[in-house]
Amino acid sequence: DNIREGDRVQRTGRIMSVPVGDALIGRVFNPLGQPVDGLGEIKSDKTRPIEKKAPGVMDRQSVNQPLQTGIKAIDALVPIGRGQRELIIGDRKTGKTSLAIDTILNQKNQDVICIYVAIGQKESTVRTQVETLKRFGAMDYTIVVEAGPSEPAPMLYIAPYAGTAMGEEFMYNGKDVLIVFDDLSKQAVAYRELSLLLRRPPGREAYPGDVFYLHSRLLERSAKLSDKLGGGSLTALPIIQTEAGDISAYIPTNVISITDGQIF
Repeated sequence: DNIREGDRVQRTGRIMSVPVGDALIGRVFNPLGQPVDGLGEIKSDKTRPIEKKAPGVMDRQSVNQPLQTGIKAIDALVPIGRGQRELIIGDRKTGKTSLAIDTILNQKNQDVICIYVAIGQKESTVRTQVETLKRFGAMDYTIVVEAGPSEPAPMLYIAPYAGTAMGEEFMYNGKDVLIVFDDLSKQAVAYRELSLLLRRPPGREAYPGDVFYLHSRLLERSAKLSDKLGGGSLTALPIIQTEAGDISAYIPTNVISITDGQIF
């Protein structure tokens, strides 16, 4: 903390990692894996790097089990499978977060671990979501990762990767996991800010040329693993905010092409 220009720093030589395991369930963390809910330190001696190669073709199997959202229109018409990536896209105040939170609440007694990653959301909004999850008993199977709007851009950038690393630990242990990214538009803006500060050549809408890879390498880590690897799954519900319903903008079209389906 509090590093300033001109300070001397030393590399650790290790890839950035976050704590993982059952001890994280029911807690709220920042993207570095540090608890921010005032409930004290966690007892977890296991860590996992936030960046990891996605499972290969032979490490996956076809999606064969539904993940119920509790919303009949979705479950009947556009059902989501465990291991899929389903994009929730729309303008501000259209119920995107409410849909994701309702899906988490519906996983009670379904043996699904849920992870809610809040990227650039107001602290008061995240507090409201956590209180809702507590009121309905959903924090018993949920982990919250939060990077507020007052955090530096690198924290917003790494938050989804930290949440995915926490979910992968359960997936590779044969469990089913649901992860919500709320929302990836703000992560892309943070990445653009970082890239411009590093003087990388800007492209369309001033985003760097590899902004597609920013989201593809994240969402490809969500999968239904083969039985040989335990048969666990990681289901992703990324959220993208549009402007005036324009789904043809740069970031929305990128994420649409990566995901398996969209809820608009």
